[in-house]
Amino acid sequence: MRIDLRPVHDSDLPVFYRQMNDPEALRMAAFTPEDPSDRSEFDDRWKRIRSASLVRTVLGDGDVVGHAAVYGEPGEREVTYWVDRAHWGRGIATAALRALLAEVPERPLYARTAADNAGSLRVLEKCGFRVTAHASGFAHARGEETAELVLKLDA
Repeated sequence: MRIDLRPVHDSDLPVFYRQMNDPEALRMAAFTPEDPSDRSEFDDRWKRIRSASLVRTVLGDGDVVGHAAVYGEPGEREVTYWVDRAHWGRGIATAALRALLAEVPERPLYARTAADNAGSLRVLEKCGFRVTAHASGFAHARGEETAELVLKLDA
């Protein structure tokens, strides 16, 4: 499958909304908006994301399969990504994150993942991130305090 990144188009948002309302994907991601089904909040959140972040649509053979972004203050910027569950386990997240990192030469960059999200941890480590801290926080998608890993990508 050919993986490409491009700027987010308005027509991508309904796809992202559907992807972010998959119960199994939400549970795996853990740290999600309080109510991902609130379309108004989703639209407001994406308006903020698009104005304050470098955000890209992930395309697999031309189809929208997810998104990837870098956000935050210089020196503390984080990466995030989401791939439709139907495409998990195919190397798409790794390819998308590598492409995003090629667009953003700034280092260090940080990432976070639920400690039990082995797939996401594997993606981050393949892209050069290393675990630097353990934390925990309330995960809305799980309704409970959840262990989290903090990772860093140096120069």
